[in-house]
Amino acid sequence: MTLEPPPPPRTRSVALIGNPNTGKTTVFNRLTGFHARTGNYPGVTVDRVSGSLKGMSGVELIDLPGTYSLAARSPDEMIAVDVLLGRKKGIDRPDAVVVVVDAANLERNLYLVTQAMELGLPTIVCLNMVDVAEARALRIDADRLVGRLGIPVVPCVANRGYGLDALREVLRQALANPAPPKPPCRFPEELHRAEQQLREDLATVNLPDMPLVECRRTLLDFGGEAERRLVAIGGPQVETLIQRCRDLVLPDETEQLAYLEAEVRYRYIDRLASEVLQRPPRPPTTASDRLDRLLTHRLFGTAIFMVVMGAMFVCIFQWAAPLIDLVDGAFGALSGQVASWTWLGEGALKNLLAHGIVAGVGAVLVFLPQILVLFAFIAVLEDCGYMARAAFLMDRLLRCCGLSGRSFIPMLSAFACAVPGIMAARTIESRRDRLLTILVAPLMSCSARIPIYTLLIAAFIPSRSILGFLNLQGLVFASMYFVGILVAIPVAFLLKKTILSGRERPFLLELPPYKAPSPRIVFGRVVERGAGFVRNAGTLILAASIVVWALSYWPAGSGAPDASTRLQQSYIGSLGRVIEPVVAPVGWDWKVGVAILASFPAREVVISALGVIYRVGDDMNEVALRGKLRSAQWEGGPRAGLPVFTLGSALALMVFYALCCQCAPTLMVMWRETRSWKWPALAFSYMTALAYLAALATSHLVRTLGGA
Repeated sequence: MTLEPPPPPRTRSVALIGNPNTGKTTVFNRLTGFHARTGNYPGVTVDRVSGSLKGMSGVELIDLPGTYSLAARSPDEMIAVDVLLGRKKGIDRPDAVVVVVDAANLERNLYLVTQAMELGLPTIVCLNMVDVAEARALRIDADRLVGRLGIPVVPCVANRGYGLDALREVLRQALANPAPPKPPCRFPEELHRAEQQLREDLATVNLPDMPLVECRRTLLDFGGEAERRLVAIGGPQVETLIQRCRDLVLPDETEQLAYLEAEVRYRYIDRLASEVLQRPPRPPTTASDRLDRLLTHRLFGTAIFMVVMGAMFVCIFQWAAPLIDLVDGAFGALSGQVASWTWLGEGALKNLLAHGIVAGVGAVLVFLPQILVLFAFIAVLEDCGYMARAAFLMDRLLRCCGLSGRSFIPMLSAFACAVPGIMAARTIESRRDRLLTILVAPLMSCSARIPIYTLLIAAFIPSRSILGFLNLQGLVFASMYFVGILVAIPVAFLLKKTILSGRERPFLLELPPYKAPSPRIVFGRVVERGAGFVRNAGTLILAASIVVWALSYWPAGSGAPDASTRLQQSYIGSLGRVIEPVVAPVGWDWKVGVAILASFPAREVVISALGVIYRVGDDMNEVALRGKLRSAQWEGGPRAGLPVFTLGSALALMVFYALCCQCAPTLMVMWRETRSWKWPALAFSYMTALAYLAALATSHLVRTLGGA
């Protein structure tokens, strides 16, 4: 008789929720020891961040999207609700909930606490940023708050680590002896009957069983995500059932239901705050208040913002130059080493390794230092609290073209990568504003464009000073970023007036207190995003480099007398001759056209494609590629012998990549976020046409002005 081993113990999970800007991410990082795992929730592109609780084996902490309420108004808020109710397929319902509360804004944060207490899960309040509350002369009686709520309340200062050991111990006790809290708020009896009736009615139309708390959410939240989802599944009859149940609560004033929840909860919160919170007669002026008088000023604040953005783009070009030279030299040495391996012979394998893989991937990775500088800048701005001020400043400008300050964070995130920028738009409540943001976010110059700008600027823009302290190359680099911004304004305005017309919504924004950026958090974000870029280079760019090399090597192969002849007789050469009439008006020859075609899966592939096409010798580094571009000549026709790359054609190529939508992951995320191919197709079409026309105009304008 053999004994089967006992099953492994089940991993327990704790959900971490809270309003935006409460320090939830800092609490998560501290509790997990900064060892987070990032993935996607099944079926959606919303990030799922989880990590093992430090010091507690077999317990996982799940960081849910920030939300002000469990009455979901946007897709990311709906994710938080689904996870808390155990409705996410493949994800167990959490065993406990930790609500991170901003101690300096207690009343507003308690709204989410009262909702969480009704979920039937052990609930703990992490009273974070008590130091900020004390700086504002706010006094919170935590012991009395525990007595009134009936759940643990742990004062914390997460960025300093204060109180987190106590929070971990309270969590251990809650998981060992789970005790669901009592709902703190009393709703009318009519609402309870309507909840039960809705649950029974939905069962009659074969919809999944809904918890009573979610039935309440559906009844009280007119047009919310919960109602829209039910109607999408069950059809118009579900809308009729919901309205019938609403009539059971307020027959003649159904619209007042929208205010019922806020009225009941804030009545309770006001009584509670009067007992546990002491305010000063006159709130003191804090350092954040004094800074905001300057940084959010309509004139001075905007000027400072422009200086910060300009400095960021100039520094990206200048600070990373020494590191670029190091990486470039390393790949050049590696390429030369591979080319010297006599044991490989002179066939296709050696050519692939030296001229395809090393040249292609190295041509992109050489710009990793600049990308890391960009990521570091954005991480610092996010962590210090300045990003919210920038959104406030940009609201006025964005509103003129149909957007609002809500769109600023997704659009700024798109400077790092359009994918997280588009995903960040899910926090926008209005579907119209969300779609508008998704369609213009790819116009922001992402990190994938940095290699293109850097290569062409270094090759064709002289390095000289302007006004004695500004570098011309840095200014051109910064101007490429502003091209996308300036074009996004009329594009958004046009879309707003045509296919995405609708009323504007007011913009409400909470300004978090300023704080010193955490070097550890900034470093972690830079490493995470940099690793993602390297993974991309190791997969998509590597594959594209091999394909471009193969098309440029065969059918002539090693039988061609020289590399130039092999390229002309190759498959890629034949394709290039077909498309040359399309790109020639801009000033590009067939080689540039082929590189553009090869980069449709990802913009940065154009560098590896140019590296494969133009790197004929064994000294394969960025300096050598610049030389090849400078010396490239037209091979036939009326332009034979003339240089392919002039100032006009180089600037045109930069403008083209500043505006085009050559990024398969971006289009896929657009589809996942909108659930339709219509919007990705629209984005790709209008951006490609716009990019080509802008490049054509740039080339002719420079030529007209005598810039060649």
